[in-house]
Amino acid sequence: MIEVIRHGYIHELRMARPPVNALNDDLLGALIEAIEAAPAHGARGLILSGGEKVFSGGMDVPYLLTLDRAGLKACWSRFFGAGRALARSPIPVVAAIAGHNPAGGCVLALCCDYRIMARGPFRIGLNETQVGLAVPDAIQFLLRRVVGPHRAERLVVAGAMVESEQALQYGMVDELTDAGEVVTRAVRWLEELLALPSGPMLATRALARADVIAALEGFAEPELEWFISGWDSPDTQAALKILMARLKK
Repeated sequence: MIEVIRHGYIHELRMARPPVNALNDDLLGALIEAIEAAPAHGARGLILSGGEKVFSGGMDVPYLLTLDRAGLKACWSRFFGAGRALARSPIPVVAAIAGHNPAGGCVLALCCDYRIMARGPFRIGLNETQVGLAVPDAIQFLLRRVVGPHRAERLVVAGAMVESEQALQYGMVDELTDAGEVVTRAVRWLEELLALPSGPMLATRALARADVIAALEGFAEPELEWFISGWDSPDTQAALKILMARLKK
């Protein structure tokens, strides 16, 4: 589920669940384990990568629809656990986004320190409302933090997906590069960062990212229950059925 590729002291965690790295219990569990184990295996920086055309298609909706309420709650809890693992990582993490990146994949990227995306007709965004899901404040905070409150409101309420150039303009990603070069550029960015005096850099990073950790840790049991309770609403179920029909085609 997760391929670990070593670039010296920088470890790339490549999601490997074809065709689109849809997030389910197994992939999310493997990702959490890999993030948490990396420092002990000599990693000083991490790269989170995915497929060449799709970084991650987000949560595996067909899989979620097979789960009972307990299973659904457990899977979504693991998803937020993966976000917290990225945010709490004691070493910097770069998202290397080589293709489209909707919904849950976008959330994971927003939990990273830095985002590099392929230049071209690739889209990224939190499109949850388009498939009938409300967006919790913890996730909205991640977007507000990088694009500002007003623009975040416009994007998240509409469930907008924007192309890479616009994503760069808005601040959703930090830089663009040619397709096929996102990992190479991620390695170089981390090498430059890790060349700084380690202690001061990591201490400053911890202070700078404390708000990300706090937002995700604030998504506790009551917030999860609120989120899951919306799953069975008529609007959500109708939108999910439309999505399923589209996926079957």
